[in-house]
Amino acid sequence: MKIIVDGDGCAGRDIIEEEAKASDIGLIIYCDINHFISSDYAEVKIIDSGFQSVDMAVVNSCKEGDIVVSQDYGVAAMTLSKKAMCLSPSGYIYDNDNIDRLLMERHIKSKIRRGGGKTSNPRKRTYEDDDRLRFNLRKLISKATQK
Repeated sequence: MKIIVDGDGCAGRDIIEEEAKASDIGLIIYCDINHFISSDYAEVKIIDSGFQSVDMAVVNSCKEGDIVVSQDYGVAAMTLSKKAMCLSPSGYIYDNDNIDRLLMERHIKSKIRRGGGKTSNPRKRTYEDDDRLRFNLRKLISKATQK
């Protein structure tokens, strides 16, 4: 079991690293060549830049029981199909009960933007996001280590 992070634009990496280290769990952070990420604990894997190259590396490397952190609903859906657990950098857990709704919302917002409409911007990260990430990451780690 390991934690895999879609590192391009992932807030909360320090929290993820702290929790992985405290639980003695392997941590892999994927990023493309346009980002610089360093870590004393995690293995950082740099992927060529290209459309969804990091996303596909994350999906291809995860296995059943792994924990994936990504803000991309498509990555979440593909990792859930591989029986991995997934959560957002804001700490929201993706599961089979909510992923279809999230993908549909993403599709509808995309149609609105293509039609010239506007959708809301993501809100700023809060302390509550950090607390939720820490709490739910611990919850998934506990669930994964009990198997």
